[in-house]
Amino acid sequence: MVDANRLAETIPIGDALPTAPRITESPQDARAARRAVAAAARERRRYERQEVRRFTKRSRRRRITWAVVGALLVGLIAVVVIGAYSPLMALREIRVEGASRVPAAEVQAAFSGVVGTPLPLIDSEVVHEALSAFPLIETYSTETIPPGTLVIRIVERTPVGVIDTGNGLELVDAAGVVIERPEARPEGQPLIQVDGGVAAEGFRAIAAVVRSVPPEVRAQLTGASAATTDDVRLELAGGASVVWGSAEDSALKADVLATLMRAAPPGTVSLYDVSAPTSPVTR
Repeated sequence: MVDANRLAETIPIGDALPTAPRITESPQDARAARRAVAAAARERRRYERQEVRRFTKRSRRRRITWAVVGALLVGLIAVVVIGAYSPLMALREIRVEGASRVPAAEVQAAFSGVVGTPLPLIDSEVVHEALSAFPLIETYSTETIPPGTLVIRIVERTPVGVIDTGNGLELVDAAGVVIERPEARPEGQPLIQVDGGVAAEGFRAIAAVVRSVPPEVRAQLTGASAATTDDVRLELAGGASVVWGSAEDSALKADVLATLMRAAPPGTVSLYDVSAPTSPVTR
């Protein structure tokens, strides 16, 4: 057994017990550790950026594609607009087609105020205003041919006969619009006799009938009358009459009348009755 008194002599009272040696970190090691942590962080951020780019690659391509397409469209629109409104697209020639009774030169003169205007700026109101001075024009259409041509296609009013107004003759169309005022009845234009003139229902019935007859019959018409809408009557050169009836089934009646006239010319009969086209009568 160890003697306590001897142990006390060996380790003097007041002396500290021996301690384990302390390991301290050098500044170089600390800096190396910080550099390693920073490098790891950078690598982590680089990896995350790569992943983001990988997952958004398709959407970025779409955005680039749309951007390119948009830029091309904007450029194309700019080129078209600049070209359309440039002096190269200014109106220089006016071409009139379909004019017979309407003087083409007068139609061209009506557009003299817009010569030099870019074609896109010549709208429908401008055309309508220029052509409204010509009552003989029933309908029209326009076409622009770059770089500077405006084509105006005219459909003139079709006359249906002559009305004696007491102050002279008036050649009128189916709407009662006066086409011209001739000195004498034109060939193939019947003299229309109806109470109330062009405003009467009988006039509209006569107009519908005259428009339906074939050209070979129309050329022989000398007169047309109607007391009511149901008793239209036509007069032919040579003295023959045509009892037409109403304007209903006019296309069928016109075909039947043409057939009767070929079988029995107007010089051989005095009357054709097609008021009942399935049972026509000649006398």
